[in-house]
Amino acid sequence: MRILAIETSCDETGIAILESRETGNRLHSITMRSNIILSQASLHAQYGGVFPAVARREHAKAIIPVIIQALKEAGLTKTVKKARVLTMREERTLGKIFHKEPVLLDDFRAALLSIKIPAIDAIAVTAGPGLEPALWVGINTATALGVLWSIPVIPVNHMEGHILASLLSPKNNNKFTLTTPKFPTLALLISGGHTELVLMPRAGTYKILGQTRDDAVGEAFDKVARMLGLPYPGGPEISRIAETAPKLATPPYPLPRPMLKSGDFDFSFAGLKTAVLYTVKKIENLTPEIKASIAKEFEDSATEILLTKTLAAAKKYKVREIVLGGGVTANKKIRAAFQNAVAENFPETTLFIPGHELSTDNGLMIGVAGFLRASKPKKTIRAQGTMRLAKSSRHPTLAELRKKKKM
Repeated sequence: MRILAIETSCDETGIAILESRETGNRLHSITMRSNIILSQASLHAQYGGVFPAVARREHAKAIIPVIIQALKEAGLTKTVKKARVLTMREERTLGKIFHKEPVLLDDFRAALLSIKIPAIDAIAVTAGPGLEPALWVGINTATALGVLWSIPVIPVNHMEGHILASLLSPKNNNKFTLTTPKFPTLALLISGGHTELVLMPRAGTYKILGQTRDDAVGEAFDKVARMLGLPYPGGPEISRIAETAPKLATPPYPLPRPMLKSGDFDFSFAGLKTAVLYTVKKIENLTPEIKASIAKEFEDSATEILLTKTLAAAKKYKVREIVLGGGVTANKKIRAAFQNAVAENFPETTLFIPGHELSTDNGLMIGVAGFLRASKPKKTIRAQGTMRLAKSSRHPTLAELRKKKKM
């Protein structure tokens, strides 16, 4: 099966073309024909974070050229002698899909009507969670391609994509092996918008054990970086300067570990972020050395919270595998802490951490999720900014509460 995957949940336009086949023994073979990621990070740096309207605009400008590039890399573009003429029904349908994006419709026509329909079996697209204006660009484009090529469109949960990306093992010649987890499996999802502990008792079933009650851990990294005068994105900068701080038995600027002993699996990083703010305000001369010490203590605190909660859940539910997913898994401190702790405390439990290139948002992870959801295409897909892996959770997130208040 061959899938074109589209990811536009935040500030990366990710397009991938993948082929999959079952190989037995809990393994799937994935061949990556193309995988292109166009990041907007440098553009959003001036705002200190991702600005939704700008993200939508940049996705709309980039998505068709990136799709064409991906098709070319996969050897799936063949120019026709005469451009395809749409039927009246197709004209109406595409006009309705792109009624808010006339320029994108023009780009769509110019680029895709002059090439032969590629040998693609389905399209997978991120439906949520994420920034809804950005999500709609990917969903509308996927829906239009489904109409133009007469193939199914599969909505994918972005966070499921992150879980599956962690289960990919790279092989030679752009090939990956996808391992089917041994259940029960525990996933810790950590990114700029999410901090969740998710139990997978069986394939395709998710139970949210805990989540952040306020800021996601990646969001806290970015905000603390801003307090310290570091550029966006803040996570890599915090990690970089933290490595230069001296390793002392007692940190010069101690910070709390919120909810470390709360007795549940929820998280809170707003208090930790505020503690950094109060610490910074008390210091008249914030030297590079002091910044490094504060960054190290913040990173140590966040790591300890994530690790303690995850290990407690792993013990309670007797999990056979632990999966880390999301952009924050690129953090060296967090990766090493989990590798050491799992090896020491759960030697018979397998730990999966994505490679650095798969920790950020990308089309590859959406395509892999699409293979597993191929039997569930939809004619109508809506952007869901707060889409969940499970239908209910004990504590709604701030984003969910704000959305409910507006309704």
